[in-house]
Amino acid sequence: MAEADGTAGWRPEVAQIDLRRKLRAQMGGAEGIERQHRRGKLTVRERIDGLVDAGSFREFHSLAGSGSYQGNTLKSFVPRGSVEGMARLGGRKAVLSAGDFTVRGGSGGSGGGLGNELASNQRAREWKLPYVRLLDAAGGSVKSFEDIGRTYLPDGNGWTQIDVDLLSKVPVVSAVMGSVAGLPAINACLAHFNVMVKDTSQLFPGGPPVVKAALGYDITKEELGGPHIHTRISGSVDNLAHTEEEAFDMIRRFLGYLPANVWEMAPRGATDDDPERREEALVDLMPRDRRKIYKVHSLIDAVVDTGSFFEIAPRHGRARVTGLARLGGYPVGIMANNPRHYGGSTDVAAGGKVMRLLQLCDLFHLPIVSLADEPGFMVGLESEKQGIERAGAQLVSVTCQSRMPWITIVIGRLFGVAGQCHHRPTGMFRRYAWPSATWGSMHIAGGTSAAYRREIDNAEDPDAKRQEIEQRLNAIASPFRTAEATGQDIIDPRETRSVLCEFAEDAQRVLRTQLGEPPIPYRP
Repeated sequence: MAEADGTAGWRPEVAQIDLRRKLRAQMGGAEGIERQHRRGKLTVRERIDGLVDAGSFREFHSLAGSGSYQGNTLKSFVPRGSVEGMARLGGRKAVLSAGDFTVRGGSGGSGGGLGNELASNQRAREWKLPYVRLLDAAGGSVKSFEDIGRTYLPDGNGWTQIDVDLLSKVPVVSAVMGSVAGLPAINACLAHFNVMVKDTSQLFPGGPPVVKAALGYDITKEELGGPHIHTRISGSVDNLAHTEEEAFDMIRRFLGYLPANVWEMAPRGATDDDPERREEALVDLMPRDRRKIYKVHSLIDAVVDTGSFFEIAPRHGRARVTGLARLGGYPVGIMANNPRHYGGSTDVAAGGKVMRLLQLCDLFHLPIVSLADEPGFMVGLESEKQGIERAGAQLVSVTCQSRMPWITIVIGRLFGVAGQCHHRPTGMFRRYAWPSATWGSMHIAGGTSAAYRREIDNAEDPDAKRQEIEQRLNAIASPFRTAEATGQDIIDPRETRSVLCEFAEDAQRVLRTQLGEPPIPYRP
């Protein structure tokens, strides 16, 4: 309120706040906004509005940027190339950092030095809140050399060490919303989940001009780092969204399964799906003729809470299906062999998916459910070139080092070292089998020729002798014989949902004892 002598009090300064906020809301100007829309992309402000709960975004660093003055009067203002703040997603608070490509391609930013306010990743760490990056940034720019009048030694790990530390504390999600290069490209993968948008997003350490200078050939951004590369071949990105709005939905869904941080339990969702629901189709799901295949997604949908399965990395490592779901409302991790790809054999790519899921569930206190039909690690020359043995050793290590409650349902095959990766000898572990299950150190059909080579080679009719031995071995391969000797529980497939829901509920008391930072840091 103005003083009695008629002075304006602080109203001029308050008006300055409003003016600067209006200038910041203009982002990089009308031309930059129009260019963003012409490329089929939303602006940073539109993205934030589309992701968060209406009216919940509270911006920080809201006045940061570069102003030009005439005397003490602000004449123009260029905001930073990012927008940061806190908001609610599905009623739960998170920290956001979003690149503004209309301002210098999202490169760099002003600020820094003495008295600088905490960056968004630091706030996520100190507030113990999930961290969401909407990436639309080209990384560093040589134009910055002119701005500061010199070059500099790369020391980005001064910031990146915070991002690495975050991975063992709070859920982190990255969305690739445009052409993302340099350090932002690494930030895309310093996450527990990431997503690209079809036709408008690309990912690479250096774009086509850098490739041309380094390697001498021309290539488009899409050819170099489009979704067909990263969601199918490289596996650097988990999911593909067809629109930005679909990407926002994926972010909200993924975070909905997880706690705000490692010191809290994952939220239980409401469910009206009966834990005792019995699906008749499960009795006949597994074909007797193993040359025929079944739909693993039908299996998953039959046992988890209706509509709750969220698949992660569906286009990469397709011999395994991985994702999150709910059982009796409790969030769980789900992994299953997929016989439609390599017969379900775990290759290097599928093994990588599994390791990331195991780490995620261990970190955020979710039970893991394995629906096992494991023929073994993928064999062959290409598998050897990719380093299947080292990948197998890594999978064994992550499996043995995990702590979260784990339940395996052996629905079909369980062979070799890959088979043992569906078992953990410590902690809360439970295993059931269907009557269709078969197991051992290796397949009878493939192992007979190796183990009985001399006997087969010396026979008058080698092929007949091999078949005779296989029939003899198959006769003792019944899972019921194993159950008689080991106590292995074999269940009616229709009981699967019931035992899984009971396990998920029982797991909660164990999970509460595991709250806090993990003994082994998360590795992306």
